[in-house]
Amino acid sequence: MQENNKLLVIIGPTAVGKTKLSIEMAKRFNGEIISGDSMQVYKGMDIGTAKITPNEMEGIPHFLLDIKEPNESFSAADFQEQANLAIADIQKRGKLPIIVGGTGLYIQSVIYDYQFSEAPSNLVYRKSLESIVETDGIAPLVEKLRSIDPESAERIHPNNVRRIIRALEIYYCTGITMSDQLDKQTSELKYDTALIGLTMGREALYRRINHRVDIMIEQGLMEEVKNFYEQGLRDCQSIQAIGYKELYDYFDGRLTIDESVEALKQNSRRYAKRQLTWFRNKMDVQWYEMQEQGNNSSVSEEISTYIAGKLSLNANM
Repeated sequence: MQENNKLLVIIGPTAVGKTKLSIEMAKRFNGEIISGDSMQVYKGMDIGTAKITPNEMEGIPHFLLDIKEPNESFSAADFQEQANLAIADIQKRGKLPIIVGGTGLYIQSVIYDYQFSEAPSNLVYRKSLESIVETDGIAPLVEKLRSIDPESAERIHPNNVRRIIRALEIYYCTGITMSDQLDKQTSELKYDTALIGLTMGREALYRRINHRVDIMIEQGLMEEVKNFYEQGLRDCQSIQAIGYKELYDYFDGRLTIDESVEALKQNSRRYAKRQLTWFRNKMDVQWYEMQEQGNNSSVSEEISTYIAGKLSLNANM
């Protein structure tokens, strides 16, 4: 590895406290932050993705926020390319790059330097799957993927039609599942990496998630989503995000407002569970337990000490 090749990564489920800790660590270690969230790349998707506000940044530069229009696609390979460019830029200026987020595959692709090969496609097969979705919904394809590639079925949100179809298409064309292809990737770290994971007791985390959704509604999530809805944005990657798809069901008249908010909470809790499963199975993480309420300063000190030792850095106290 080159001399200035240090990287800090902070991961964990939604609502666990990654944003606050990342700002604190950026101040302590002269860092700049790269968002590792697949949906915060989209302009205008602020409340529903819990995107950090300019005030919350406290002057710390952030990268990979608001770089895509909501009707554009963005893949793990795209993230890998953009994140590596940001890391090189931050390192060149003598700063510590800090990736913060919860999209496991995106982060994994960067720290382990995945080689994304373009799997062949089959337009006829893809169209046949899209026809199934139009007539019977996504459920039959989710079940089909679960029987072929249960790991991908667990990882991909059931509302993400595009990725479910792509996973099935890859298997149809190659005979190899998407999960098997990912497992064949190297486990050698590209960077001198400190990988911090934040966790919390399940019930406490679920309370925080529910509370966060309530706050999002108060902050204007309904208006944010309605803006996309009235623009006619529908069959695109961004609207498959949790917090948007559920409220589209309300605007479409399929759910009441209470039902859509409850679905949002439930899907957020399920997503948190999938995030933790992914991180624990796929990445060598140094885990820290966060408190639901009160002071996490002792945990922050412990994390700071670990980072300083792991990366041979001096902290700004």
